[in-house]
Amino acid sequence: MSDFNTLELQTDPRGFATLWLSREEKNNAFNAEMIRELILALDKVSSDASLRFLLIRGRGKHFSAGADLAWMQQSAELDYHTNLDDARELAELMYNLAKLKVPTLAVVQGAAFGGALGLISCCDMAIGADDAQFCLSEVRIGLAPAVISPFVVQAIGERAARRYALTAERFGGQRAREIGLLSESYPMAELEQKIDQWIDNLLLNSPAAMRASKDLLREVGNGALTPALRRYTENAIARIRVSPEGQEGLRAFLQKRSPTWQAETTLKEPR
Repeated sequence: MSDFNTLELQTDPRGFATLWLSREEKNNAFNAEMIRELILALDKVSSDASLRFLLIRGRGKHFSAGADLAWMQQSAELDYHTNLDDARELAELMYNLAKLKVPTLAVVQGAAFGGALGLISCCDMAIGADDAQFCLSEVRIGLAPAVISPFVVQAIGERAARRYALTAERFGGQRAREIGLLSESYPMAELEQKIDQWIDNLLLNSPAAMRASKDLLREVGNGALTPALRRYTENAIARIRVSPEGQEGLRAFLQKRSPTWQAETTLKEPR
């Protein structure tokens, strides 16, 4: 449909689109350009009446490693108001995806860390490989999963969200299915075949009925995505990025050392 630097947006003649995160050399990590292009890509999908649903996938071994290191380093050097602008763009992406008119299906392999869980949670459905790895890793580097938190809580519930946001432990595809982040998980060797089955099932359905069902479920669902909640999450991440622990955590992560609040001398990978 259009050329992007960090994405590929492909349409299928059967009436659906696939949006590929395409920074394979960076494990599809988010940066400001990717976020802006995702917003533009979703606008294109929303304005195309011929599309019945959207798949979101990652090129290469991983769905997305979360935030790009260079982008994180830049954010650590910015003031509160500039960080707030960045947070507003990320919030616009998440809210636009959550409220997209057509059904959305995320397909996850490899790593899905940090903000990637936000993308997955914003989708109506998600499937993935059994050996995929998920992590809300923000607290390990002195941050919080602020902008994505309403969507993560909606997807997996407050109790599970508290656990994984506070421990930053990794969990696999089967656990992601158990808590509701994934609709189903499959052996990696079977994933492409299962994607085709999901596509075939969605193609059986009335496009208008699927759109109407999305509207209905949004109205009757719990936890309204209000402007006040959006402003709260935007301000929360902007504040924490410029806080002493936020600055220290980012510096420690980029310098590959333990932050000052950790007792151990080396930063262990979350399990």
